[in-house]
Amino acid sequence: MDIRLIRENPDEARRVLALRRSPLDIERILELDAERRRLSTDRDAARHRQKQVSEAVGLAKKEKRECVAEMAEAREMSDLVKRLDADVARCEAEQAELAKQLPNVVHASVTAEEAVVGQWGEPRRFEFKPLAHWDLGEALGVIDLEAAARLAGSRFVVFKGQGALLERALINYFLDTNTRRHVYTEISPPVMANAATLEATGQLPHLESEMYKTQDDLYLVPTAEPQLVNYHRGQTIPESQLPLKYVAYTPCFRREAGSYGKDVRGMIRVHQFDKVELVRVVHPQTTYEALEEMRSEAESLLRDLGIPYRVKRLAAWDMAHQSAKTYDLEAWAAGQERWLEVSSVSACEDYQTRRGGVRCKGRDGKTFFPHALNGSALALPRVFVAILENNQQVDGTVVVPEVLRPYMHGLERIS
Repeated sequence: MDIRLIRENPDEARRVLALRRSPLDIERILELDAERRRLSTDRDAARHRQKQVSEAVGLAKKEKRECVAEMAEAREMSDLVKRLDADVARCEAEQAELAKQLPNVVHASVTAEEAVVGQWGEPRRFEFKPLAHWDLGEALGVIDLEAAARLAGSRFVVFKGQGALLERALINYFLDTNTRRHVYTEISPPVMANAATLEATGQLPHLESEMYKTQDDLYLVPTAEPQLVNYHRGQTIPESQLPLKYVAYTPCFRREAGSYGKDVRGMIRVHQFDKVELVRVVHPQTTYEALEEMRSEAESLLRDLGIPYRVKRLAAWDMAHQSAKTYDLEAWAAGQERWLEVSSVSACEDYQTRRGGVRCKGRDGKTFFPHALNGSALALPRVFVAILENNQQVDGTVVVPEVLRPYMHGLERIS
């Protein structure tokens, strides 16, 4: 949240925090802001007096006059300026740390309640009782949850044989479609990120307990979003280069620390999963047009795969810290008779670019913060789950979606 909003419209800042059900408050930030401005005024006055006294000392020396009092005052003013500089820096540092914990603003269309705003396809009616993926996948030999538990522990997956082929086919299909049809530039980033990268995009500090941290103070990425948004951290981009469109595949790592006992069976909520992520950096005037385009791009992948889905506009309290507006795409999983989130598409406005110092130089020569958006297109293994559960046949085989067959050596059924 921009400090200018807090300073100039504190009631709006309080409204946003209430809408997000945030326990944070802005009172200490406002106190620090008032103190910083008072100290800055005092420092500026001290600097002005320091300059006057220095000039008087210089003139006295030039005229070979005694200036003991002036020199004493000059030393006093120098010490005062240093103390005030330190006090201003202290206020700014504390204010910045508190501001890092604040969520983004909320777009005017976002309310306290979620809403289903779209749906495609009808859940298939089966002539037999469809199996959940943990039974079907084990029977087909395409996943091995027991081996995963031996190798790493609970909430990991081993994909095997045709299952590994399907997982790889989905990744390649998503990358190819997003680069060719939707004209994103593919990036292959590190799967580790430093703290500055994660602070800029808003994952730190409030999601630190959900991430894996190494002994070298690096974090395994929870998504490729931080790497793609931070690709231009600290840089100034010519406006003529907008929009920037990046896509990346990475494995993603999340501790799921707060979900003990939740979705523990199968591979709905796992510690490591594959995802293809989209990021756009755009002119602020085109942000919400870009959001609808990215939502449409993610939806097109589900339609191509023949997976019924619905679209939810998230409530303010349910959105990620950095988001101003978010759509979730949920795929139908017949074996569990439930909707599974496979994509979140979010507009973050200038929250991440301000934090990361990503600027644009306009055609008029003025600089501004562009807006950043991100979206999953798509996340696995839940798409994998939806394909298995929706496409299972009475003989126990699974029909491979037609668009994936070229990536699976022509395989039409998993058996």
